[in-house]
Amino acid sequence: MTNITFNLKTPRIDVVDALRGFAIMSIMLLHNVEHFEYYYLPENFPAWLVALDKIVWDSLFFLFGGKSYAIFALLFGFSFYIQNDNQAKKGNDFRGRFFWRMMLLLVFGLINTAFYQGDILTLYAFLGLLLIPVVNWSNKAVFITAVILMLQPLEWGRCIYYILNPDYVAPPNLSNAYYESIGYYMKNGSFVDYVIGDLTLGKTASLLWSWENGRFFQAPALFMFGMLLGRKQLFTTTVKNIQFWSKVLRYAIVFFIPLYFLKTNMIDLVKRATLSNKLTVIFASWSNVAFMLVLVSTFVLLYQKDSVNKVLVKLIPFGKMSLTNYIMQSMIGSFIYYRYGLGLFEYTGATYCLLIGIVLFIIQLSFCTWWLKTHKQGPLEYIWHKATWISFGK
Repeated sequence: MTNITFNLKTPRIDVVDALRGFAIMSIMLLHNVEHFEYYYLPENFPAWLVALDKIVWDSLFFLFGGKSYAIFALLFGFSFYIQNDNQAKKGNDFRGRFFWRMMLLLVFGLINTAFYQGDILTLYAFLGLLLIPVVNWSNKAVFITAVILMLQPLEWGRCIYYILNPDYVAPPNLSNAYYESIGYYMKNGSFVDYVIGDLTLGKTASLLWSWENGRFFQAPALFMFGMLLGRKQLFTTTVKNIQFWSKVLRYAIVFFIPLYFLKTNMIDLVKRATLSNKLTVIFASWSNVAFMLVLVSTFVLLYQKDSVNKVLVKLIPFGKMSLTNYIMQSMIGSFIYYRYGLGLFEYTGATYCLLIGIVLFIIQLSFCTWWLKTHKQGPLEYIWHKATWISFGK
């Protein structure tokens, strides 16, 4: 295992930046095909285009739905490890500064929410705080904690309660009513109404949905697993690590197949809706993580091949500017699809939206490549870094 012992600062690992760029790219494509959560099926499309739209929609959500977010969460934990480790080498305690960093991330998240209510930065800002108490735990303790969280203990507790109380009928998800309310303000063209609605109803709906779908447990588990990947230096290029990722790929495929079957067929296997809905949440969470590991391990292994590496390294600038790209996607995408902007949600299905997303990705990637020729960080990354290390003088 390669470990640099003489440098006070751990060097950046290119494959992580490239992988982060892949995650942000795929998130962008998903957001585009769903009109940045303005769900609408255009009318009077020819049958062939409707069929193609369904193929594009199903394919993208199979590949990236719930997985891109999971990659981002895994690398969030890895980045925390790098920052904490760099400070530890200097004899500094990073925990207080990380708390402040998460408060800053919350501000970025609220800015992003003003344009796109499905923002994940606010969720990461809150749940990221769970890394503070575990940062000095042993690898074994962190691993066990992460596994327990990943098992979705709350959902299993509910399932046991439902089994013991066969007449109980669970109420509808609270997020449903909020999402219905979102539809009302999105029907007009007032930017101010969008901003107010997104920061109130939209943010509430998004957080409730995350709670109801197990992300309050899954996200911190992935943060901790990412931290462990950093501790074990598993993203560095060594023979042992290549063997590790090859093994991860094999096991992830083996686990994904039955988990995906259970997720997609639970409603037929368990007829009682109250119980099957919760079991679906559990198996969907596990299925997404399993396929996320397929994507991550495949990416890492392909990155070692010179012929493929020449393509994947082009994602590095995109990954280095992930915060800037993520928020800019929301600003540009909402203007393209929402009524206060171009209103293209009425005229574009999944196929057209995918093409728009690809064009936007190429534009953003070109901007990132150009920007980083003369700057070390993206614009928002620079602000976040400077604000993180602002001096709180006595």
